[in-house]
Amino acid sequence: MSYEFSRFLAELVTGYNHFILVYFILINLGYLVIFILSLRALWQFVKRSFFPDYEKIRESDLAPPISLLVPAHNESRNVVESINSLLQLNYGTYEIVVINDGSTDDTLAVLIEEFDLRESSEPVRVSLPSKEIHRIYRSLAHKDLVVLDKAQGGKSDALNAGLNVSRYPLFCSIDADSLIEENALLRLVKPFVEAPRETVAAGGIVRVANGCTVVDGRVARVGLPRSRIALMQVVEYLRAFLAGRAGWSAIQSLMIISGAFGLYRKKEIIEIGGYTEDTDTEDAELVVRLHKAMADAGRPYRIIFIPDPVCWTEVPETWRVLIRQRSRWHRGLLQTLWKYREMFLRRRYGSVGMVGMPWFVLFELLGPVVEILGYLTISLAWYLGTGPQLRADVPGGRLCRGRAAVRGRAAAGGNRVPALPALPRPAAAAGLRLPGKLRLPPVHVAGEGQGAGRAGVPEAGLGQDGPPRVRAA
Repeated sequence: MSYEFSRFLAELVTGYNHFILVYFILINLGYLVIFILSLRALWQFVKRSFFPDYEKIRESDLAPPISLLVPAHNESRNVVESINSLLQLNYGTYEIVVINDGSTDDTLAVLIEEFDLRESSEPVRVSLPSKEIHRIYRSLAHKDLVVLDKAQGGKSDALNAGLNVSRYPLFCSIDADSLIEENALLRLVKPFVEAPRETVAAGGIVRVANGCTVVDGRVARVGLPRSRIALMQVVEYLRAFLAGRAGWSAIQSLMIISGAFGLYRKKEIIEIGGYTEDTDTEDAELVVRLHKAMADAGRPYRIIFIPDPVCWTEVPETWRVLIRQRSRWHRGLLQTLWKYREMFLRRRYGSVGMVGMPWFVLFELLGPVVEILGYLTISLAWYLGTGPQLRADVPGGRLCRGRAAVRGRAAAGGNRVPALPALPRPAAAAGLRLPGKLRLPPVHVAGEGQGAGRAGVPEAGLGQDGPPRVRAA
């Protein structure tokens, strides 16, 4: 490797180190600001909710009815427990719409047997495009339970089909493997009661159900998972929701509402075309599109996060499933940001365009890339010797380190290398008396090509390859 090229790589490593320092400072300052905003928002929420009025909301005629949409594909193991959880919700008027999205297992058969379903011939008003609906079932045991059997089209298509069948002005999207706490809907609907015209979407907190004890569709005991991978995600989920989304919601820049638990106004979602299949994360894409549509229309609106309603969901416990999930999330983030790149740094889109979009591009999207390049830079720095000792050039383009490099420069006619200052006179230089008759003679050190130092005073030079030679005085 030539000296010029090695020098270029060394400067590249040094420049990237400076960039990493600035990047590190910015991202940590950003996280600190978001944390402070989240803390302030949570404190205000606790003060407002000290005397909860959820029962008044439930008994009031102003509480809007809600349609719960539950897309299911090959969920025969969890779907019954999830539906039982929804049937026990403490809320006034709501319906449950389960969409069997072309399951190849016995999901539909389990639902028919467990909830006494009968085929219905009711018409469907098509407001959004979706795959063909084969049959509609209604439960004889639960009058507000509806099950659709349709051709497989993915989660977005299933939610659009559920919106076509739903009857109520608000809808809540819920994963089939999720469990909702009893008062979760009452807490999540509160912003729609307080500001019915402005509030178009609200999201709750999602917690990890792995390790918890579930009885009759309810989390009876909260526990920690045994899997270290799932245990890591417990902390991650709490940080992401309570120290992240709460802060973004406080500055009207919430760009993600979890697909596992989100409440929307049906009219606005139908106006913007419902769910699309353009990205791998339909929930994030829908929220960003909703921000854009409301801002383009010049309408005052709110998309907020509520830390009180809790949804429990299972998280991956193997590296393979976790990597596949996170790859899909990151791919969906890239697709969403690219699709709505025109919002980037545009004042007409408020804090979403001026703060949210730049943050997600610079730190959420590019963060893993910067981190991987950092690992590569560390390896390159080690190879070049840009750690404690910098590599230097010697004749012939050979790279070496430390004193050998300095000696090579001196041999090539470079600047004279100054000798190290004389070391302090050690006790042994004057002769150290030991117990008995043994007495060490005075010693001193001399470098190659140099005369001995003052009697009993060691001297050292940089021109020697190994340790200094010691001889008796």
